[in-house]
Amino acid sequence: MTTPILLDCDPGHDDAIALLLALASPELELLGVTTVAGNQTLDKTTANAIRVLDFIGRNDVAVAAGADRPLLRDVYVAAHVHGESGLDGPDLPPPQRAPSSEHAVEFLARTIRERAGAVTLVPTGPLTNVALLLALHPDARPERIVLMGGAVAEGNVTPAAEFNIWCDPEAAARVFASGIDITMIGLDVTHKALFMPEHEARLEGKVGELVRSLLSFYGNFHKQQYGWDGSPIHDAVAVAHVSHPDLVETKNRGVKIDTESELSRGRTLVDLWGRAQWEPNCHVGVDIDADAFLDLLVERLNTFA
Repeated sequence: MTTPILLDCDPGHDDAIALLLALASPELELLGVTTVAGNQTLDKTTANAIRVLDFIGRNDVAVAAGADRPLLRDVYVAAHVHGESGLDGPDLPPPQRAPSSEHAVEFLARTIRERAGAVTLVPTGPLTNVALLLALHPDARPERIVLMGGAVAEGNVTPAAEFNIWCDPEAAARVFASGIDITMIGLDVTHKALFMPEHEARLEGKVGELVRSLLSFYGNFHKQQYGWDGSPIHDAVAVAHVSHPDLVETKNRGVKIDTESELSRGRTLVDLWGRAQWEPNCHVGVDIDADAFLDLLVERLNTFA
């Protein structure tokens, strides 16, 4: 039995690897890809999603472009992490097709309705498209959202906040208050599972070469910023959690998003110990079987070979 998923992303090196993992996972049925501004501008993230699909000959996978800016905030891109293209490193040709003429939010709504809601939505970028979906199509609710974003006690764009939530905290606040079954795969989990040179050495074929090229650029940031010899593949952890739920340990807790303070903008406030007695609204990732995740990622990427 496969799980139908929709991947809402902003490629981005880790988004690209998450997309590859989704396509290499027989447990998952990828119904389509939607894109949002985040790691780079919308035109670049959309082009990157198509470039990755072109590379593996999957022009059958629909790509629909969505929001080109946050709900209320100015656009901010992570060129210092992902480069000017958003996917610096490999020499990928330009996209060989245009995205769908359908807006991402309309594509998500239509696909969710066609499946009578039996879809897991996997957002790995800012949550703008998802918030717009909930506002414009309140009847088109996925049965589950597994998102990469947030943290219990870390930040990577500010001391308080993770990038995806910080980019559009108002969108995140709407999503976390939606009542949908939400799982948050945050930095506390993804930073425990670094893809190291020994994992890169096990990659095979042209996809292995692609991933090594991606990580060569992406890894420079993590080496300079954190002193790490490897990279967290944040977004792939969210995809892997859908196919292999036992990889990540979660706790059902109340989570609120700070939209008021500039100092703590986008912080995911997690009532981890229940002191605030907030109503649980999210399964929060707190630990990961890092070795099992990394082995799974290598194994699945090698199936392309």
